[in-house]
Parts: sequence; C-alpha cells; structure tokens
Amino acid sequence: MTRDLIGLADAGGDAIAAMINDAIDRKAARRSWPKGRADADAPLAGHVLAMIFEKNSTRTRVSFDMAMRQLGGSALIMEAGSTQIGRGETIADTARVLSRMVDAIMIRTDDHAKIEELAHYADVPVINGLTDLSHPCQIVADLLTIVERGFALPGLQVAWLGDGNNVANSLIEAAGLMKFTLRLGGPPGYEADAGFIERARAAGGEIILTQDARAAVAGAQVVVTDTWVSMGQPGGDVHVAAMQPYQVDAALMAAADPRAIFLHCLPAHRGEEVTDEVMDGPQSAIWDEAENRIHAQKSVLLWALGKL
Repeated sequence: MTRDLIGLADAGGDAIAAMINDAIDRKAARRSWPKGRADADAPLAGHVLAMIFEKNSTRTRVSFDMAMRQLGGSALIMEAGSTQIGRGETIADTARVLSRMVDAIMIRTDDHAKIEELAHYADVPVINGLTDLSHPCQIVADLLTIVERGFALPGLQVAWLGDGNNVANSLIEAAGLMKFTLRLGGPPGYEADAGFIERARAAGGEIILTQDARAAVAGAQVVVTDTWVSMGQPGGDVHVAAMQPYQVDAALMAAADPRAIFLHCLPAHRGEEVTDEVMDGPQSAIWDEAENRIHAQKSVLLWALGKL
C-alpha cells in the first residue's frame, strides 16, 4: 500500500505516533555513524524519490535527500525552472510521467491546488514538502523534537506567536490529531485558516485565539514562531509592523513554563520574530528541530511507501 501525505490528517494520529517512534529508534541506532551511511536494514534500497522545487529550500532539500540516502535509496532534484513544468507542461502530465520513472514524489510549491492535482494523477506517493496552505513534514519533525525533550503530546500546552501561516495551519492540525492545547497569539486579520481550526476542534484539540502575547505563552511547555513574512508574500512592512508585539524575547519566554522549549522552523529573521538571546539560549531546541527534519522525513517516506 502506498499513501499520499498532503496534510497530517492523511496519516492520522496513530500513524504520526508510529512515525515519531520509528524516527527515535532509527536516530538512536545510527548515533555516531557517518551521516551518509545507510541504515542497517536499508529499507528503501533501490527506491528513487523525485523532489520538485518551485520554492527555495535548505532544510527540506537536504533532509529529504539525506533521508533517502540513509534509507538506502536515492533522490532526484528537479528545479521547476529547469524542467518542463517551468515551460508550461501540466501538473497532470508531469504526474503521469514521473509515476513511470520514480517511486515517490515530494513537491515544495506555492499553490496548494498543485499538490492536490499532482496527487490525483500520480500513481506513486506524493508528499507535501510545503505549500502556501500547510507544511506537514515540518510539524512531524517538531513533534519528534518535543517528544525527545520529554513531553507527552496529549495534554501538551503549546503557544504559537505571530502570523497564522502554513506552519501554524499544520500545527493546528496536529493539535487536533494528537489532542493537545494550542494558543495562537497574533494580531487581528492575520489568523490561521478557519477550516483547520474548525477541524482540529472537532477532533478534540483545544485551539485558543488571542491577541495577547503573554496570554498565549502563559504556562506553555512549547513556544513556537516563524518568520513574519513568508517567501513571496506581499505587504511586508505593514505585516512586520502588525507583528511587533509578538516578538519572542526573554521576557516573553519567562511567562512560559520554566521547562519550556523554543521552536522555529527556520530560516529566522533574527531581531524580528525572535531575539538572539532566545534563539541561542538554553531553552532553544531549534538545532535539534532542524536535524530532526532528516529523521522525521525518513519515517514519513517509510509510511508513504507502505513500510511503516
């Protein structure tokens, strides 16, 4: 059985928990190994992943490439501007062709409708490496990092500060699936997608919206933010001005649980959404979070290809 991961709900809570457990086990089993060495079981030996990039990438690109190497497979990098997609070939035709040539497809794009069309016409798993609507693979890595730091997901208290963007949408989705509380602090007019909020609440997640940054972080065990202006987003100056009260600094972190960790998917605009003191401080888990993109991606790939 093969599966698409367009959003976290495609997997469900039990599968996400299995991904996290698998990632923890595989990460521990290869500790101190060279990073390019394949896992002992090499479960994706002979498999090829096509990676389509319509947006710039560091962590998604490297983590999926390294994930395939460590699983014993290989990856092809396809920049949209140097492929026929960039010259007008339809998503449907690209899906049909790639399905004959590779075992899975990951796409990082702007319009969420593109990945839905790709998944509809592809005969191999399609994985969401980021769209303007959601970023599920990032959240699997975030949840892995949280569990590694000793927190249980059911009943967890999480605070999100700033723009209700694609990462926030997927974090909301996770709150519903994994049954934790998420307080989103942000200015009016910049709320996360209402559909994600409604579905998460219906699934049992507690989603709280507030315009008070301190109320959002009060007692939180995890504090999360992201850049205030995403790639290609218009209205940057106005956006940044509206977000100023939601900067994560040492004073705001002090309102959280004393054991709280700080997460950021990166890249960060230091001095805007977060201060250097927090990013480089003892509560920051961002470097573990970045590394965990590899381990999370491995488990996502195994699930998508029916091996988990």
